Parts: sequence; C-alpha cells; structure tokens
Amino acid sequence: MRLLLVFLLTVFAVPAVADKATGVWLTGPDGKGQVGHVRLAPCGQALCGKVLSAYDRNGKAVRTRNVGKRVIWGLQPVGGGEYSGLMYVSAVGKNVKGTFRVSGRSMTVRGCLGVICQSQVWTKLD
Repeated sequence: MRLLLVFLLTVFAVPAVADKATGVWLTGPDGKGQVGHVRLAPCGQALCGKVLSAYDRNGKAVRTRNVGKRVIWGLQPVGGGEYSGLMYVSAVGKNVKGTFRVSGRSMTVRGCLGVICQSQVWTKLD
C-alpha cells in the first residue's frame, strides 16, 4: 500500500505544480502596443507556450509572424510559484532564458539579454 501511495504521489506531483502556470495568458503590450494570447500547456516533461492570437492597442485582431509559433519551451517549476525556461523574444530575434513567477492570476515574465533585462506582467484568462 505504501509503495502505491509513493507511486501515485510521484506521478501526480509534477502536473499539480504545473497547474498554476497552465492555461491561456494575456501578455503585456509590446513596443507597438500589441498584446497576445499565449497558451501554456504540457509538452513532454515541461511546459511550452504558443501564441494563439494577437491584438492591436484597440483590441482588433492582427496577424503577426508570432501567431501560431511556440515562444516558450522547457518551462520547469523551481519552487515558490516560480518557473524557469527558454523564450523567444521577437523584438531582438533571439532565444533567452526566462523566469516566470505566478501569483494568483498574474505572472511576471522576465528575460535578460546580456545585462539588459525586461519584464512584463501577464494576466490569466482561463
């Protein structure tokens, strides 16, 4: 019985932690004032994020090169509501290491390119 309990706790531990970050998130605005909807979902042993849609500053849907693109991958929980992984930053056309701190229905997304760091606050939609 103990072996079964240990097995069940091990199998279900990662998905329970990942639930805080999974779902659809509204990004902060980019340099053009555009926002996006990004779905974070399991992919392998981690989470990945894909841009579902993008909107201009007036809320009108726009087509950008990032819609449909995976922009976050390898996202793993590191404790205390924080996750670490890689993300694509389209403004500079580079992949960077990122940290993602979930607090309730908000997530602070932070990435650094050398000594220059930027962050956004995303809002959970579902």
